[in-house]
Amino acid sequence: MKKVIVIGCPGAGKSCFARRLRDCTGLPLYYLDRIWHLPDRTTVRTEEFDRRLRRILAEDCWILDGNYQRTLEMRLSVCDTVFLLDLPVSVCLSGAEGRIGKQREDLPWVEQEMDAEFRRWILDFPDRQLPKIYTLLEKYRAGREIVIFHTHAEADAYIAQQMR
Repeated sequence: MKKVIVIGCPGAGKSCFARRLRDCTGLPLYYLDRIWHLPDRTTVRTEEFDRRLRRILAEDCWILDGNYQRTLEMRLSVCDTVFLLDLPVSVCLSGAEGRIGKQREDLPWVEQEMDAEFRRWILDFPDRQLPKIYTLLEKYRAGREIVIFHTHAEADAYIAQQMR
């Protein structure tokens, strides 16, 4: 495990899992939200995001946290390990709501509320995003370890096993 992507619905616990994985493997961790978003809540240009992402992908080892479906295939083509947190929407909504008002390592600002558009994104994720993710995982299955968690307990057990 040298080139790892962590994907799943917002609020599923991707960043928490990625941090724990970093802590037990020593692999450098990059948050796609940190690459895309600026502290003033604007974003970098698509070309700049892609340039930064390609630079990371060319490194010998990394963990990349985030969906960014537009670049998922690019990341899948070079990774050796995928972790998909496919948790129930209710868990994801609770996770997203629970981080409001908290400073986060993975985002350059503190969220003060969950806006309606973001809530809708989470609610629609299983129908709009997840099928595309599973299709791409099937396409890139060969030569990769793909681990799918359906509960936080499964993710916790995986990390505990890695720490042995």
